[in-house]
Amino acid sequence: MIIVLKPKASEADAKEILAGIERLGLTPLHMPGVERVVLGALGDERVLRELNLSGHPAVESVKPILTPYKLVGRELHPHDTVVNIGEVPVGGREFAVVAGPCAVETTDQLMACAEAVKAQGARLMRGGAFKPRSSPYSFQGHGHEGLRMLKEVSGKTGLPIVTEIMDANDIDRMEEIVGAYQVGARNMQNFSLLKALGRSRKPVILKRGLAATIEEFLLAAEYILAGGNDNVILCERGIRTFETATRNTLDLNAVAYIKQRSHLPILVDPSHGTGIRELVTPLARAAAAVGADGIIVEVHHDPKLALSDGHQSLYPQEFKQLMADIKPFVEAAGRVLA
Repeated sequence: MIIVLKPKASEADAKEILAGIERLGLTPLHMPGVERVVLGALGDERVLRELNLSGHPAVESVKPILTPYKLVGRELHPHDTVVNIGEVPVGGREFAVVAGPCAVETTDQLMACAEAVKAQGARLMRGGAFKPRSSPYSFQGHGHEGLRMLKEVSGKTGLPIVTEIMDANDIDRMEEIVGAYQVGARNMQNFSLLKALGRSRKPVILKRGLAATIEEFLLAAEYILAGGNDNVILCERGIRTFETATRNTLDLNAVAYIKQRSHLPILVDPSHGTGIRELVTPLARAAAAVGADGIIVEVHHDPKLALSDGHQSLYPQEFKQLMADIKPFVEAAGRVLA
């Protein structure tokens, strides 16, 4: 439920109502605004009737939250959220660029990629130590040794690291290394992992599942916020359709729709969204135009030698061109490159 207090309601009134909500076993939320204080109550709304809030002298209105995603939606949280990965904001006025190789291969490879993307203005680096692959015979990443390489390169370059987490048991080991956890498309509905990440306070980039509806996507994010972690960034990375010309169909409709329904920032991944190197830059421009808060792209210093997704990875010179090409689109959307 959403409880809107009257303009002259006091802090004591808000505390009294919040205490009553908590006493009934519901989750209380306190969202002070410029003109109104808004309170929330998550749980069985029938229980809330015991407080008779509509008759409280400090309460202006009480109404149900209509969307199934209570914390992710704009009903309770109308203003855009900005999530900081290290000192890099994702959301708000700045357009974030996350770039780097699909997989961690060697320290030299990782350092070459890091230097290449940093030189062109990327302030966040991606790279997978753990790689979920469709085939059990494909390169699966270097695991914990890959995390060691990421830590070393991050320390030398100052770039916060975005890397995929597949197992909740790795959270403690990864916490001091990563700038943000990435939950891949295959794990979007791994609810035990989402709940565990909800107990962390580290930012989480949640990728949309291969065939997930927008509501399922937002409800997956709800799991993390419901656990207490507000630092969630969504990522549209393409969905599986009947079309076979591209690896996936990049659903830019979803970006515009989600910006209307949710306060969370959202990135676009044109690398996985298309699977074709030549299409990454055009779709990155489109992502900026449609209102995305940033992009996450694959860049490899020598894609033909890449152990994973080399066909969709940009060469450093192509990434340089991408950064130049998206700038006018970012600026036209009223933003600046982070």
